[in-house]
Amino acid sequence: MAKHIFVTGGVVSSLGKGLTSASVGMLLERRGFRVRLQKFDPYINVDPGTMSPYQHGEVYVLDDGAETDLDLGHYERFTNAPLTRDCNYTTGKIYQTVIQKERKGEYLGKTVQVIPHVTDEIKAGIKKLVNDDVDVVITEIGGTVGDIEGLPFLEAIRQFALDIGKANILYIHLTLIPYLKAAGEMKTKPTQHSVERLRQIGIQPDILICRTEREISQQDIDKIALFCNVEARAVIEERDKDFSIYEVPVSLVDHGLDQLIVDKLHLKCKPLDISDWREMLVRMRNPAHEVQVAVVGKYIKHNDAYKSIYESLEHAGIAEHTRVVIRKIEAEEIEREGTERILSGLDGILVPGGFDYRGSNGKIDAIRYARERSVPFFGICLGLQCAVIEFARNVCHLADANSTEFDHNTSHPVVVMLDEQFRITDKGGTMRLGSYDCVLSPGSQAHKAYGTVDVKERHRHRYEVNNQYRGQFEANGLVVTGTSPNGKLVEVVELRDHPWFLAVQCHPEFKSKPTQAHPLFQSFIHGCVRRRERK
Repeated sequence: MAKHIFVTGGVVSSLGKGLTSASVGMLLERRGFRVRLQKFDPYINVDPGTMSPYQHGEVYVLDDGAETDLDLGHYERFTNAPLTRDCNYTTGKIYQTVIQKERKGEYLGKTVQVIPHVTDEIKAGIKKLVNDDVDVVITEIGGTVGDIEGLPFLEAIRQFALDIGKANILYIHLTLIPYLKAAGEMKTKPTQHSVERLRQIGIQPDILICRTEREISQQDIDKIALFCNVEARAVIEERDKDFSIYEVPVSLVDHGLDQLIVDKLHLKCKPLDISDWREMLVRMRNPAHEVQVAVVGKYIKHNDAYKSIYESLEHAGIAEHTRVVIRKIEAEEIEREGTERILSGLDGILVPGGFDYRGSNGKIDAIRYARERSVPFFGICLGLQCAVIEFARNVCHLADANSTEFDHNTSHPVVVMLDEQFRITDKGGTMRLGSYDCVLSPGSQAHKAYGTVDVKERHRHRYEVNNQYRGQFEANGLVVTGTSPNGKLVEVVELRDHPWFLAVQCHPEFKSKPTQAHPLFQSFIHGCVRRRERK
């Protein structure tokens, strides 16, 4: 029977439950176990696809087209566990399923209630990940203990222990130990109250992971253990990481978490080996080069809006033995102050995905700066579309060129809506989503980076390059080097006679890992290093 680990959080949000869950998954994989991970989010949206990045951060897209929480990005970066739409459930998704069943009469006239019908649907979501190829399922419960919207999920995981036996269940509770400067001491009371609230629900945590700015004294550990009814060795310190999030699993190992989990679940396994991960951290601390890369976007003020972009740049830096210093630049800042003042001295410019008109001219100006000054440029999704608009306006002399997303009346619609999108009225889950094949031109920059002409990447978009202008673009030097297998959709464009200028319609940042950088990001950073060396 598969074992189950449930990760909950208390006191405040944003403690790092996703990173902790991903780290536990990685450590168990290194112990030889086959792991699956999932997250339950208490909000009523069916998925985060229609939510503003300012509210929720980036939307992480899976191969099967599911629009999911950004924590699933941590799961994929840290582990090799396969992820599907069954790995992310929201209150909205659960209730949608329950209501659909009620409308079909599947409850046989019963009064539909939170218990047992909603909790049964939550438990069914957990069981979907269980099969003969899975040893451990790690389920993260979003939000904090005490949130009213999270109560059905906590009740469901309480019941789950009764269903399959507590010997097969481990509850990990992540909490905060604040340090009060005025008092000059750490405070354990918030953790005590959080655990007390969890125990009132009927869940006794087996392990407490305590987020803290400072080392927790043995006295405080003993105090927490006593008042929270856990072993002292099950109080695990997780101090803030100033250098990199990739230090988290190493820190947890150093505090004995992996062995504690193995002991409590009575698992037989091989010894842990994370020597390669430790070596990776050493390389990160001792780079041979340093480059400055601008990320020019619309949602820069939210740290998680381009989370996978930032991580992929760091992964590429690891592969290239380079410290990548990221300058986060609001596109509207360029519109106000100009490219010379904002972008001078940079080694590379990246324009990520996004929606709507705001900031588009700043992105276009940044791309023109990169094109004219031979600065390495990487465009992703909307970044490709802005590159096409810039080239059409300033090289092909189509002054009114634009995307119909920005201007329905443009006389030169170089970017237009995908044909199948015209019949769609709903916003949620209706874009071109998920993994699609792409065929690259032999000898292109993209082909050299990937090492193959046949690739698969994830997508999330409604608009595409207008094929009517492809001939004009290529005649002037902007070459289409990647298309869908039928040749109809432009997937990659490159600028002829430029050191490194490449844009893609896909989202390659969703397939990058710290131990295996995405080839396009690595090639981009390599180009940035070469520019720095030339300077």
